[in-house]
Amino acid sequence: MNKYANGQYIISLLESFAPKKMAVEGDPIGLQVGSLNKPVQKVMIALDVLESVVDEAIKGKVDLIIAHHPLLYRPLKKIDISTSKGKVIEKLIKNDIAVYAAHTNLDVTSLGVNEWLADQLQLTNTEVLSTTYEDKLVKLSVFVPRTHEEHVKNAIGNAGAGHIGNYSHCTFASNGIGTFTPQEGTSPYIGEQGQLEKVEEVKIESILPESIQKMVISAMKKAHPYEEVAYDLYPLLNKGEELGIGKIGKLSKEMNLQEFVEHVKKVFRLSHLRVIKGKNSSIKKIAVVGGDGNKYIYPALYKGADVLVTGDIYYHNAHDAQEEGLTIIDAGHHIEQIMKSKLKDLLEQKLMNHKYETVVVKSNIVTDPFSFM
Repeated sequence: MNKYANGQYIISLLESFAPKKMAVEGDPIGLQVGSLNKPVQKVMIALDVLESVVDEAIKGKVDLIIAHHPLLYRPLKKIDISTSKGKVIEKLIKNDIAVYAAHTNLDVTSLGVNEWLADQLQLTNTEVLSTTYEDKLVKLSVFVPRTHEEHVKNAIGNAGAGHIGNYSHCTFASNGIGTFTPQEGTSPYIGEQGQLEKVEEVKIESILPESIQKMVISAMKKAHPYEEVAYDLYPLLNKGEELGIGKIGKLSKEMNLQEFVEHVKKVFRLSHLRVIKGKNSSIKKIAVVGGDGNKYIYPALYKGADVLVTGDIYYHNAHDAQEEGLTIIDAGHHIEQIMKSKLKDLLEQKLMNHKYETVVVKSNIVTDPFSFM
């Protein structure tokens, strides 16, 4: 096995928990520059792909940049290397650095930006603020010789199958007899070519989200002793996990506005922030949306938030929120930088688990364009 993971494989690890189908329609995610069909010695996680970030990647001999904000957010009619955008693309291509964008799919997933922001704010009992996606459920049934029952159960459970509420590794097993006749060219684990074989087998059933189906099937096949695995997948009408933009939850104790403002400044390491003062004197229920939160003022109100923590609030939307009594803390779009360290740690662990030596680093360039003077 190559000690360095292929770019496609690295992205498959990312998409195992933040698949493209979770992204908001029209969001320009995915590969934006270069090729993923190459071994990757070093990956860099960045919030934005600016020229300074690309220079950092070149100096660090990075092969792949995974960014939250797409480099090519709007279609380009031409690549003019005298422009800032053109220079960035030129440098990336000349230095064989690929760029992949994980934007709203990384916002929507339960293991992503808004979850990390809610954790940073120390919110409890969180739920989705605005649902955009439901992770459909499927049932896996696989037939296993009794000798490998526990091995296969553990493999699919560790891959994420069998989660029901706060319970994991949930399965049901029933006994039976499996029959098969190995044909010419086969190398059966049990039996001989041309002879009907009867084996005591166990049918293992488990439920899983459609988004991790490929990962669970892969883990199941690796753990299964048979050359050809007999299994079934059934779509279910059971309601899956609702995912979407933003989180809403509660603080462990009530605060007044000034106390909460200081809390936000502390956890996100901010010297200043903008506050639209609503009508609540005590702060308990908090909505948080990474990035542009203008569309989520009314969902926050509808779900009873005392405060919406977000960024890039427009002047007239601030008036609307204030009239409705909602307090908004505009902490800036840049608080999404939390994804750099969190995604780095996630990918690093997954690559180590698969014994790859690909290094994952985070960009140290501060890309916040705003200064207080």
